[in-house]
Amino acid sequence: MARELAIGLDIGTTSVKAVIFDLTGNLVAEAEEMVTTTYPNPDWTEQDPKEVEKASVKVMKEVVENAKADADELLTVGISCAMHSIICMDEQGEPLSQMLIWSDARSSEQAEKLLQNEGLDIFARTGTPIHPMSPLLKLIWMKETNYEPYQKAAYFMSMKEYLLQKWFGKRVVDYSMASATGLLNVKNLEWDEETLAIAGISKEQLSKIVPPTEILTNIDEAVAKEMGISSEMPFVIGAADGQLANLGSGAILPGEVNVSVGTSGAIRQFIEGAPVNEHMETFTYAFTDDTSIIGGPTNNGGIALQWFKDLIGFNGSHDELLAGAEEVEAGSEGIIFLPYVNGERAPIWNGRAKGNFYGLSIGHHKDHLARAVLEGITFNIYQIGKSLEKIAGKPKKISVNGGLSKSGLWVQIMADVFGQDIHISDTHHNAAWGAVWTGLVGIGKAESFEAIKENLPAEKVVHPNMENHELYLQVYEKYERLARDLAVYFD
Repeated sequence: MARELAIGLDIGTTSVKAVIFDLTGNLVAEAEEMVTTTYPNPDWTEQDPKEVEKASVKVMKEVVENAKADADELLTVGISCAMHSIICMDEQGEPLSQMLIWSDARSSEQAEKLLQNEGLDIFARTGTPIHPMSPLLKLIWMKETNYEPYQKAAYFMSMKEYLLQKWFGKRVVDYSMASATGLLNVKNLEWDEETLAIAGISKEQLSKIVPPTEILTNIDEAVAKEMGISSEMPFVIGAADGQLANLGSGAILPGEVNVSVGTSGAIRQFIEGAPVNEHMETFTYAFTDDTSIIGGPTNNGGIALQWFKDLIGFNGSHDELLAGAEEVEAGSEGIIFLPYVNGERAPIWNGRAKGNFYGLSIGHHKDHLARAVLEGITFNIYQIGKSLEKIAGKPKKISVNGGLSKSGLWVQIMADVFGQDIHISDTHHNAAWGAVWTGLVGIGKAESFEAIKENLPAEKVVHPNMENHELYLQVYEKYERLARDLAVYFD
């Protein structure tokens, strides 16, 4: 009997992955290809879209080979992609520029200026914070600096749009990728004319907006042959990686929160409609016609721990670095770490923010600092979570995934800070599984997004130490005051 399999294509910032699952979520095969990031000028962060597209074809080919999958066993491909990328394109569908990715900060001055004027009004309509990560701000920078690719561009696309145009000859974008541009009105799911005017572009230069279950068929024959798939196999457009990480973790109902922490991180929750936080502490990105995901991204997840490891010249593994930190009591004996070593997005939305250690004394050593780093990362996520509660209420369930979730100490700190059980998925391919499930819904093989709950990897549950929770609440109050009071020095 032939197997029934589906592929999740996950286009991330550091790599492209293709993962094959059976229909109950069991991992069958995977393939990964790293992607080159360049930094041609201070604050500029770019990738070559042609390289990413070739990497996508390569991992598709490799994962089909690794699974020893026949063409008739493969039902669909669902696509996940990192948000906030933008490419200037010519009339023939060729890139005129490199791809500017989310961490490109060249538009910091434009963001500051916009916030002093109509920025909050734009945020109220689009749900996308006014920040250099946003393609809107990148477009404003392009306009104001007479960026040649912008001036010559026929179209503007994200990485996923470029890939689909290359493979299928269609210019389409799903709700969530469109929403993350800062150009979509989240109330009516149409391009926002007032915001387009500020960016200096027209809606004809953007793609057709479609739901995440949109099906694309008849992939280019040469591409299909290289991948080892049928050109008739349906691809489903999917969504952004954040939405799909929540879906793939089963965090899809009201009150279910997912925390993803790798190099960077985010805390997110699905919600009905498109409510927008009036103080711009969190984002609101559309997912379907009637649901959105709210949350906040942090620049400083595992990168802050890696920074500390490099700073002290520690040559061992991360586990070895943190072994001594497990012996330090909660609160790190008075040390508080503001983790803004890479600037910050939520909840302060300040690309110029700086990291700080507070409370150092002569009795402290590296183990105290290592634990303080983990606690600081967690306090930042907790602070974003408090902003979510203003819209959605206290979370009923918290799940975590990402590289930092491999640290038992960090997960325990998470449980203690939040004062709730933390559920850890048995897979790190949550976004890919969410993409696959969207594909299965799109082709009618799964009845609903919610039905994924019956097809999730096993979970481990970590319970909070409530004595530590009470202590952490006191430490967090001081953390929050420090973050607010030091903000005046971030320039």
